[in-house]
Amino acid sequence: MNKTVLPVALASLITATIGHADVPAVAVDIAPVHSLVAQVMGTLGKPELVVSPGASPHGYSMRPSEARSLENADIVFWVSSGLTPWLADTIDTLARDAVQVELVKVLGSTTLIKRDSALFEADEHEEDEHEKDEGEGEEHTEDTESQHSNTDPHAWLDPSNAMIWLDSIADELSKADPENAAVYSANAMSGKAAITAAKKDVEASLAPVRGRHFIVFHDAYHYFEDAFDFPASGAISLGDATSPGVARIQQIQDRVAEANVTCVLTEPQFNPSLVETVLEGTEARSSEIDPLGTYIETGPDLYPQLLRKLATALAGCV
Repeated sequence: MNKTVLPVALASLITATIGHADVPAVAVDIAPVHSLVAQVMGTLGKPELVVSPGASPHGYSMRPSEARSLENADIVFWVSSGLTPWLADTIDTLARDAVQVELVKVLGSTTLIKRDSALFEADEHEEDEHEKDEGEGEEHTEDTESQHSNTDPHAWLDPSNAMIWLDSIADELSKADPENAAVYSANAMSGKAAITAAKKDVEASLAPVRGRHFIVFHDAYHYFEDAFDFPASGAISLGDATSPGVARIQQIQDRVAEANVTCVLTEPQFNPSLVETVLEGTEARSSEIDPLGTYIETGPDLYPQLLRKLATALAGCV
């Protein structure tokens, strides 16, 4: 039997033999995390998405229905306060009694330090500081909190993190719903198999274009670059998507002109006019890339599809 099919068959078999017990109500922040949770829950339940597809999570005003999903949640899975600073207090207020799982703090997660400069040098990726979080049992000193505040929050774009989070999601759901623990575990295994297959497809897509140079709209792809050894040359905007100053735009324009940058990537969440400014007078192309999977149907398949679409868009532009 195909190795990828085996975990799927196992999950289906277990789901068929175990009934729907008291499945916890779950709320999640963004679509890629929703995909991971939906994968683990399978047919037992459906997580509620707090940040609408297509919206930037860095600053967001919830709809009443999204606020209610937090109020009703038994468990909340979210990436970090660095990604959604407005959500931390909101969870404490609306979901005070819920289990809160900040995924970048899950034991074993790889985190990267934020990049503040407009231009990225090749050796930055080799010397980049990787951190392994010490998990929920760590003592939260001022140094620990400072470390988390300096962490690049776009950690879902490292597929190794996604696979670690699948296990954490299954563990938390199993604590709340032990009768279905076997289902959650099997579904997580199936999800990891799907991500492994997607990783192979990404490697195949990027192999022919390795060594080419590109600029991203905002610094959201550090984890993807690092996971697949395909570094960007710079970012028009910082990781929180704040508007860049004139000097930063000039630095990017100079890099495009001088370093044979062939591609500048736009995103559906942001105004493309800045990209047009950067491209003016150059032969570089632009293409849309999306770290959130805006145009992919929400659900278990979104995350593996997101990895493939990022690679396809990048390979087609550079």
